[in-house]
Amino acid sequence: MAKKRSQLVCQYVENLSRAMLEDYQAVIRDFVRRRSGVYALYRRGKLYYVGLASSLLGRLKHHLRDHHANTWDHFSIYLTVGTAYMKEIESVLIRIADPPGNKMKGRFVKCENLLGKLKGEYRKRRKEEESRLFGGYQRRRRARQESGKTYPLAVYMPRVKKLRARYKGRVIRAWVRRDGRIRLNGKLYPSPSKAAAAACGRRTCNGWHFWRYERAPGDWVRLMELRA
Repeated sequence: MAKKRSQLVCQYVENLSRAMLEDYQAVIRDFVRRRSGVYALYRRGKLYYVGLASSLLGRLKHHLRDHHANTWDHFSIYLTVGTAYMKEIESVLIRIADPPGNKMKGRFVKCENLLGKLKGEYRKRRKEEESRLFGGYQRRRRARQESGKTYPLAVYMPRVKKLRARYKGRVIRAWVRRDGRIRLNGKLYPSPSKAAAAACGRRTCNGWHFWRYERAPGDWVRLMELRA
C-alpha cells in the first residue's frame, strides 16, 4: 500500500465578494472561526495582497478597517491543517506574484540562495572548456589520473562537504576534503564505502546508501542521489 502523503491545505473558497464578509459574516464564521490559513485580497480581478494568519476570520475583519480597507473588493481563503510551512508558502506567493499591497519581500528562514553556487559552477565549466579547447585541461586530467590521487567524491565538490548517517541509534558525522577523501574520527578514507565500513565496524558497507549529504539546508539525502 502506498504511503499516505501529509496534507497542508484541507479546505478553500475563492473569489468571494467583500460584501459577503461585511453583510454575512456569521455564515463565514461557522467555517473559518479559529482556523489558520493563507488568504489573498483582490482588486478588480487582480491580486493585491497575500497574507497568513492563525485566526483567518479575525485577520480578514481587521482588513475591513485598516490601511488596506479601501483597496480590495474580493478575497480567497485556503484553510490549512496546522501552521507548518505557512510562512514559506506566503513568501513564495509574494515573491512570485509581487502584489502591490505587500511592502515586505517574502523571506525564507534557513534557506540557501543558489545564485552564488550557480555562478561558481558556471565559471568552473567555462574555465574547463577553455582549457580543453587550448589543450591544457586534458593534460592535467591525465596527470591526476596517473597520479592515483583522485577520489570518488572529488567530482561532487564543493556540493558535498558534510556527511552523516544513523547507525544503531547514534548519529555518525564525517567531512569531505577538497580532494574527495573523507575524514572520519581523525582518519582519512578514499571512498564513501570505506568510510562507511569503518563507521559500522564491518568489512564492507555500501557507503553511497549509508551516508547522507545536505543537498539544501535541512534536506539530507543519500549520496546515491548524486548518481541519479
